[in-house]
This record gives sequence, structure tokens and C-alpha cells, in this order.
Amino acid sequence: MQVKFEEWLNKARQCHCDDIHINPGEDGYQVFIRYRGKLNLVEEMTLDQGSKMIRYRGKLNLVEEMTLDQGSKMIRYIKYIANMEVGERRRPQDGGLLYSLADGQNVELRISTIGNYLLQESLVVRLLHQNHSYCPKTNDVNREDYLALEQAMQRKSGLIIFSGPVASGKTTTIYQLLRQAYQKRKQQVITIENPVEIKESAFLQTEVNPKAGIDYDHLISASLRHHPDILVIGEVRNEHTARMMIRAALTGHLVLATIHAKNTRGVIGRLKELGITKEQLRQTLLMVTSQRLLPSAQVNDQQMVIYERLDGENLLLAVNNQAFTKNFKSLNYKLREAVASGYISEQSYQYHHIEDSFDD
Repeated sequence: MQVKFEEWLNKARQCHCDDIHINPGEDGYQVFIRYRGKLNLVEEMTLDQGSKMIRYRGKLNLVEEMTLDQGSKMIRYIKYIANMEVGERRRPQDGGLLYSLADGQNVELRISTIGNYLLQESLVVRLLHQNHSYCPKTNDVNREDYLALEQAMQRKSGLIIFSGPVASGKTTTIYQLLRQAYQKRKQQVITIENPVEIKESAFLQTEVNPKAGIDYDHLISASLRHHPDILVIGEVRNEHTARMMIRAALTGHLVLATIHAKNTRGVIGRLKELGITKEQLRQTLLMVTSQRLLPSAQVNDQQMVIYERLDGENLLLAVNNQAFTKNFKSLNYKLREAVASGYISEQSYQYHHIEDSFDD
């Protein structure tokens, strides 16, 4: 089991994959790796014998077959090394570990399980890459947006919201901005994350721990007593965390937070759903961004980020639920710019294009 698991990890690391999925099926388990937001089949564990080639999303991948029992043993092995309850299949679990590979390299992993109605578990291994294959500002399409973020980081208080799908580069963008701000003037930076993905010794990095009863709300309260200049809230999910985020921004702290939403206008709507008033938004919000991470059409194995940015007059219009000015550039607009400039492919544009966007 160890050899096979390490083989998957090496495959994932070589192509900078986000995570490994082990999913149950009627006759066995299938193993996928997620690369740039897409699942690619790398192994199929079935009851049949032999090996074959299988096409998934247009790519050929060699399938090594294993039985349902072998797939279950692999999941139990991963749960064991992650210090999770091996025999518990009904309740979803989360775990993590620092895994030492045979070549001496260490890779930090986060493990998550959930069982289906047959008590067959699905397991996801998330790889926390320390080296990222993109820079938040690389070309004419995103340079202006990143410079605006740098300017917002110079403010002493207020709120900057980052949104985008999982694995869209939000954490990398945030840490790039934090490091630049810290280099300009030494500040107290506290991060609250679940989990900590990028290690930075200059910052006070804290981590949510549900088993110990440590959630975002507890850590925000504790962090504010340490008087941070910059506070990072990994994710805002509920009303109480949203209220504490606003409180921090109103009491002299620069707050960076992430929220899941379709686009920047969706972030405003989500904040209102969480009980934040228009007046509170007007007093605290400095900028909202929604970003996507796309494969570069110019450099192999490199990625670029595209931002939709909401600030200034358009930010106030969004808070008041009014139409944007003509100078607003939606994510779809930025995608079209990137295609026209040759930075991304037409296929990437079609994949990331947002239907029913306010510029279509």
C-alpha cells in the first residue's frame, strides 16, 4: 500500500496536481488526480483481471486494476497514517500529515473522507504545494488589477475580499501581497486558516482545529487581542464570522478574507445574506476580487491568473445594487482579452466563461 500510495503522490507532485480522489463504484474503486480543476483518471481498481487503456476527458491513462477489497485497504492505510479513525465509515472525517517520500522530500497532505449509502468511503488527498507555478502579475491582462491590490494593501484599515473556485490561486495571491507589504514596513501579520497552506515564518499563522473546539470565531477574537496590523481570515462561512470580520475592519485593522461566490457582485450578495448591512459595507470594503487560474498558452507547465476587480465607484454601485459604469471589466471581458492577446487558449476561455454574466 505504501509503495502504491507514494507512486500516486509522485505523479501528483510532478504535474503540480491539486489533489487525489479515490472514489467507489459498483465494481471497484477509481483513482483520479485533479489537474488545473479537472479530474483525470490515473487508476481504476476493479474486480476484473488484467490491464487496459481507458480514455477520460480525451486523455489516455494506464489503468492498474485492484479489487474493492484492495481499494478499501488503501483507504484504511491512508486513514491510519493520517491519524484518523480507521473503523469509522459513516461519519465524514478530516485529517492530515507530513509525508516523507523515499527521495527524502516531504509533502504536506490534508485528508478528507465521506461514505456513501453502502458505507463505501470516498477519500480525497489534498497536496499543499509550497512551490507554485504562477506569479499573480505576469502580463498586461492582470498587471493593472494586481497594482490596484498593492495600493489597497497600503491602507491601515478596511476589508479586501478574495473569491474564486477551489485551486484558483487565492492563497498564493494573498501571500504574495502580504510578503510585499511586510518587506515595505514590518507589521504584525496574523493569519487564520484551515489549513495553513503556505509556511511563512515572518507571520503568526494559526490554524482552525474543530477537534479541539478552535474555530474561526475563537481565533479572530484571540487575534484581535494581539493587535495585528493585517489579519487574514481564511474563509467566511457564517454570520458570526462575517460580523467579527467587519468588527476587525472597523477597529483599525486591514482585513483580508476569502468568500466563495460566482463573481464579485456575488460576493456583495453573499455578505448581505450573512447579515452585513450596506452601511457596514460602505465603511469597510476597499476592494473585491474574483480570480481564475488558467494554463498559459505561451509557456508549458505554467499558469496565469485573471482577476475581476470591484473597487471605487463600481464597488459603491454594487453595494447599492445598481448597474456598473462602462469601465467595469468583468471576468468574461478579461478572458476575452487574454484570448485575444494569446495568453490563454480558446478552450480555456470556453471552460472558464461564466454564463449569465452581467456583461453578456
